[in-house]
Amino acid sequence: MSAPLVSLLGCCLRSSRLIVARRPWSSSPMSSPPLHTRLLLYLTKRFYDVEMLLRLKSLMKRRGLRTENAYYSFTQSLYGADIAAAYYTLRLKGGFRFAGHSEWYRADHKGKFNWDFLNYKDTPLEEVDMSYTVINYIGLSNLEGQRSLRTLSVRGCPEVDDWFLARLHVFQDSLKELDISHCPRITTGGLVALRNLKGLRRLDVSALPGVSTPGLVIILLEEMLPQCEIIASGYDYNLKEVVEERSQG
Repeated sequence: MSAPLVSLLGCCLRSSRLIVARRPWSSSPMSSPPLHTRLLLYLTKRFYDVEMLLRLKSLMKRRGLRTENAYYSFTQSLYGADIAAAYYTLRLKGGFRFAGHSEWYRADHKGKFNWDFLNYKDTPLEEVDMSYTVINYIGLSNLEGQRSLRTLSVRGCPEVDDWFLARLHVFQDSLKELDISHCPRITTGGLVALRNLKGLRRLDVSALPGVSTPGLVIILLEEMLPQCEIIASGYDYNLKEVVEERSQG
């Protein structure tokens, strides 16, 4: 529950207790408390109801994330790691391209997709686009077997965080392009883990609200990944500020 709601609930509780303690009305069982007292008691009860609903909503969200990012072990046992990775991608309304093929497979806005990808057993995924999906570091385990993965986009993914970036080291021998822009949970500490991706040639870190000193971070990324093109738009900084930040560090 947010701080304003907690504060208001506390005021209601204290006021209702004080009024009940004074009992200015008759103690007769036929009498009822004043209107403002009944209103405070009503609001107190409703605040408890709202708190319960918020907790239930949070619980359902976490359960939904666990379900959508579960490890597709059964699918993998039947069709292999490549088809399991493809199915997981489509289930989250993402898209992918098989190595050696030009056709992309994508789910539409309703989550429907073409099942022809089942015909490509033992064909690895070369490009995966999970932009604006709910992929998280747990769900990434469904893609870890894709050692031919060259391009990965998780642009705008609300659950991509520093833990997710730390697990990307499994693609250090294949990954060439990575888009982690517009991910609200990524911080400066998580970006340090990208130093393991020595084969990267293009990295998009645009508009990361969790990065407090973008100018300095971009310089550090360029030093860690000298062969990589760093894309970083959506920040308000200048060269003078970057130099000052670095000298202070």
